[in-house]
Amino acid sequence: MMDISRKKPPYPITPALRQYLRAYDRETPLPVTYADLRQFTGSFPLLDRTGKDTLWQTVHFEPQTLRELSQGLTEVYALLKTAGDLSFSKHLVADRIDYCEFGNSRPFRVRIVNQLNDNYDYFYVKQADASRLYGLELEHLLSPNSLTFLVSGDTLIEEHIVGIPGDDFIRHHLSQPHLNQVRIAKEFVKFNERCFVRLLGDMRAYNYVIAVTPDFEDEQYRVRAIDFDQQSYEGRRTMYLPQFFKDNAEVVAMCARHLKPETLRQYQTEERALMARRARAERHRLRDLLEAMRRHDLAPPEKVAQLKAELGRYHHTDAFEKCDSMGDVVRQNLWLMLGASGAFRAAG
Repeated sequence: MMDISRKKPPYPITPALRQYLRAYDRETPLPVTYADLRQFTGSFPLLDRTGKDTLWQTVHFEPQTLRELSQGLTEVYALLKTAGDLSFSKHLVADRIDYCEFGNSRPFRVRIVNQLNDNYDYFYVKQADASRLYGLELEHLLSPNSLTFLVSGDTLIEEHIVGIPGDDFIRHHLSQPHLNQVRIAKEFVKFNERCFVRLLGDMRAYNYVIAVTPDFEDEQYRVRAIDFDQQSYEGRRTMYLPQFFKDNAEVVAMCARHLKPETLRQYQTEERALMARRARAERHRLRDLLEAMRRHDLAPPEKVAQLKAELGRYHHTDAFEKCDSMGDVVRQNLWLMLGASGAFRAAG
């Protein structure tokens, strides 16, 4: 297992990043904050269907506090899903709040239930860390996955990303006879490429999900990141390539069995072309994001220096020597990997 910085320090939101969030409708006043949820009075372990500890704790509150929180949390859900339209919220209730003390953001997960049909959905309340915000925005702008999140002060609200956790998928689904292994291999290659291009690290199996969509003849798959805390923080280049993590080894072996080198290069080129097209479509927003990111201290100097050196050797260029920050490194890597098509140049 590679040595990764599990306890990455949180980075505060700078005025430049705050201005970006306001400009693109990511910031809004919220009726409930992260600090409000920290007022829980007790907890008990949340077990899965097989009785295994999920590492989440279901928390409980004083009755009056819970009533106030439930109303506020349904309003937050309305802000997240319907731009604040509260006309349906009287049918909704926050019936469970879970807390995970592991991980950098120490998130709360809120389950919202529609009392008319018992359908439920989730969203997350987290401490707003700048690294994660940049990661979420880059995912939104450059991947095939749109993301909805809101920020208020030091509170971050994130929508739930639906899919089978990667470690569960590898353990329970990868060997099933009906699985189209070629399609899974293709999607993992594309996912690996997306992470490296935009320098998203720590994509071990439990930090992404597999979304499965039935098609008219077969199933389609998409690999989606769910953890963005390690956006451009680590110094080693391999930290940004999911293929090098031990718990992804079984998927990597499957890719080697089913994909020839020329096919693998084709899928990498396809993904870069799609990312470049998205960068062109969002060139003004991407430029604003990178400008805020370039002026932000997002990693220790020694990690910035190490990544500059390793990426310079990988790309056979001295262009990274001029980079002064992790934001500069991300911008330069995007330029080198997407700029060849011309689509990224307008955002550069």
